[in-house]
Amino acid sequence: MTHHVILGAGPAGVIAAETIRKHAPADTITLIGDEPDAPYSRMAIPYLLIGNIDERGTYLRKSPSHFDDLRITQIKAKVSRVDSRGRTVQLDNGQSIAFDKLLIATGSHPVRPPIAGMDSPGVHPCWTLEDARAIQALAKPGARVLQMGAGFIGCIIMEALASRGVKLSVVEMGDRMVPRMMGPVAGGMIRDWCEAKGVQVFTGTKVEAIESGSGSTGLLGKLASAIGMSSGDEGGLKVRLSNGQTIEADLVISATGVRPAIGFLKDSGISCLQGVLTDAHMQTSVPGIYAAGDCAEAFDKVSGKTIVSAIQPNAAEQARVAALNMVGQNANLKGVTQINVLDTLGLISTSFGNWEGLPGGEQAVLTDKAAGRHLSLQFKDDVLVGCNSVGWTEHVGVMRGLVEGQVRLGEWKDRLLHDPTKLMDAYLACAQGQGDWSGAQDARRR
Repeated sequence: MTHHVILGAGPAGVIAAETIRKHAPADTITLIGDEPDAPYSRMAIPYLLIGNIDERGTYLRKSPSHFDDLRITQIKAKVSRVDSRGRTVQLDNGQSIAFDKLLIATGSHPVRPPIAGMDSPGVHPCWTLEDARAIQALAKPGARVLQMGAGFIGCIIMEALASRGVKLSVVEMGDRMVPRMMGPVAGGMIRDWCEAKGVQVFTGTKVEAIESGSGSTGLLGKLASAIGMSSGDEGGLKVRLSNGQTIEADLVISATGVRPAIGFLKDSGISCLQGVLTDAHMQTSVPGIYAAGDCAEAFDKVSGKTIVSAIQPNAAEQARVAALNMVGQNANLKGVTQINVLDTLGLISTSFGNWEGLPGGEQAVLTDKAAGRHLSLQFKDDVLVGCNSVGWTEHVGVMRGLVEGQVRLGEWKDRLLHDPTKLMDAYLACAQGQGDWSGAQDARRR
């Protein structure tokens, strides 16, 4: 009987555990998560902040007995070390767990910027349920909130904060919003949209320090006084920016990015670059040890390199493939999806594949700032290798299909260079002839 140990109780870990149980009814499964709450989805936290769901609504499985019913043993602890030769994992509670097969699905953790005052009361990341509770307590209507970071995750958090009626300022060190997903024109359009919605946006700006305020006007200070705290922060916070301005805030949220949570793998013998390197079976450099989700680095056929693509559909598929191989089946990862669809205060933007273009490639760009619409297509030979859009929702399925399918466009490439809006026509004409008619039908439905 095989003992499968899974590190990480997020979507990848849970899906892997369930897949193993389905195909190996007699095997032993241990699921190790480092948070006290039931396994939940971080992507649901913004909906919790908005008020669309309660905490139970974030849970990945609603039945309290779900994991017991599947005979999946849960351990609440943090992994401190993996001994790949001895086939054990060491936990911070002193336990040593032996394994036959191991899945690393520890996800990501927030990047903590080296800024003075990050330990001040009222400064929080937005990553865990514990973070969400702290933010809910402070982000009351009218509260002054400053958010550091306007990347993909930052914009999702911003949406939730705006819905709570706070006075919101956003500081992004990049020269535009969503700099890893959008070019200058598109990022600038998103910024203009946010400012029109009442959000104060600073781009090309860094937070230099966070200091306790003075006086008794801050919401944080009032809340502290109400519960008997005396921490010297009665005036809230003062945030010094690199542009010389100082912003007063009751709450500061750090959304400056995440990175794979793989520090415990040091000296494990498991090969890592940005994430844990995996092959097509999601196996690492050590036989019998696998990785999946936001901590895994897998091959992307579109870009031709290994990447960490931290989105939930990837986590789910990688977990499924890893689990099947862990129980002795032969499953391959077809590819890594590079897809981002973002709703920023009602403005839809998308990014697929190599949206910045490739050397020697061609591009077609169409911008209508008055209508809030932007479309950028990037080609290599007669293949669409990447694209992004703002305010252009009718072609989302088509863009994904063309990029991921690496559909050869032939003469349609020149037509799209002349008129990028002909994407649907190009997809239907070219994908049908290359055996991807089902994808075209799906694109039409979108």
